[in-house]
Amino acid sequence: MGVMMQYYEWYYPADGSLWKKVKEDAEHLAKIGITGIWLPPAYKGQAGVNDVGYGVYDLYDLGEFDQKGTVRTKYGTKQEYLDAVAALQQEGIQVYVDMVFNHKMGADESETVMAREVNRGNRGQIQSGSRQIEAWTKFYFPGRKGKYSDFQWNRTHFDGVDWDQKEKRNGIFLFEGCQWDAQVDDENGNYDYLMGADLDFSNEEVRDELTNFSRWYLDTVHMDGFRLDANKHISASFFGPWLETLRRETGKELFTVGEYWAKQVEDLEKYLHTSGNSMHLFDVPLHMNLHRASCSNGQIDMRDIFKGTLVERRPDRAVTFVENHDTQEGQALQSVVADWFVPSAYALILLRPQGYPCVFYGNYYGTHGKENREIREKLDMILRMRTEKMHGVQHDYLDHPNIIGWTFEGDTEHLDSGLAVLLTDGPGGSKRMYVGTHFADCTFRNLFGGQTVMIGQDGFAEFRVDGGQLSVWCKTE
Repeated sequence: MGVMMQYYEWYYPADGSLWKKVKEDAEHLAKIGITGIWLPPAYKGQAGVNDVGYGVYDLYDLGEFDQKGTVRTKYGTKQEYLDAVAALQQEGIQVYVDMVFNHKMGADESETVMAREVNRGNRGQIQSGSRQIEAWTKFYFPGRKGKYSDFQWNRTHFDGVDWDQKEKRNGIFLFEGCQWDAQVDDENGNYDYLMGADLDFSNEEVRDELTNFSRWYLDTVHMDGFRLDANKHISASFFGPWLETLRRETGKELFTVGEYWAKQVEDLEKYLHTSGNSMHLFDVPLHMNLHRASCSNGQIDMRDIFKGTLVERRPDRAVTFVENHDTQEGQALQSVVADWFVPSAYALILLRPQGYPCVFYGNYYGTHGKENREIREKLDMILRMRTEKMHGVQHDYLDHPNIIGWTFEGDTEHLDSGLAVLLTDGPGGSKRMYVGTHFADCTFRNLFGGQTVMIGQDGFAEFRVDGGQLSVWCKTE
């Protein structure tokens, strides 16, 4: 019954305030039912204070050293970060940190490398002979001066880059003697390369250093788990043993969710199998269904809203979400869920027990500094209903192309628990649904409209919903 929150959005201001904000917000988050927080990458990025965290430069610099023109990161200082983690855990909230292992950016020095250019659309197709390029691959972190780790990165730890400083042009360049990592997504022939200097996971030194870093991070931050970035670009054979080692050494569960951005559920199932079912995955197919439902003018068949999703096939491994930082407007994976449908989308993940739902900071607090108070108030109510009312036997009524619903009968452990949910992506209407004979002659009220309905002797009632709306019904006091 846990709920995760992604506590940042892409356009959060670069004013160093996020760690302080989440620390101050910890008590409120626990009160509304948040049990886990996914924090953004905390280490120094190539763009200094403006780096969201995915242009990772120095994994060991959590806002402590003067590098890339700043000591703090976009989100604050190392101490503020540690204070925020401690405050969340004090409120009983688990902390999941964002691990970006696919690439490094902002090298301290370039070096001459023999490389061959490959076809962007088919990375297995070599389209030039071997020649010298100047690649940004030397990382020695002069501001840190070897503190915490004296490991220095060079061209032997990478298999390719996308920039030749010698000719000052873009391309995808595979280093001589290297091959793209296996067990990655087969988009573009082989989707090992994504950006920056691409780590070579066939290199034992690379694997060992990432494991050593992770040990240091656990000892320093004392987090409860991980969000893994760009899984489809990293050999699936890495994370299983990596997690097994860390879990064995710490004795912790270390909940982990990976980002494998694939729209076909079969790709997610394959990755889960290949990685030894060592983690959860974000349910990208469900997000895409929610996106399409919000912009299809009622033409999507709502009976199929869960069809072909991870929460349908593997609810035990699915982290469900409505939006995230990558789906925001202006991002490469832009697939915004329209505001009118956001409450209904959250009902579909929060008011059902299947999967581990993740609330997006941008939906709850707003983006670009603009809050949508109406959505936040509805999310607060939905979260409250998840805790107080979503108990007992579940009945699904996913049986209409526009209007779908479900109910919970409640149980004896939670006073007056029980719930009816109805939503539509088109015209309004009603649906006869069962909530239990123990509610006979009781009145249920729509929390998002005020209408009431009497439950019949047979435990059924005709619940209504307005066009394009969500209605959530529970017993009145």
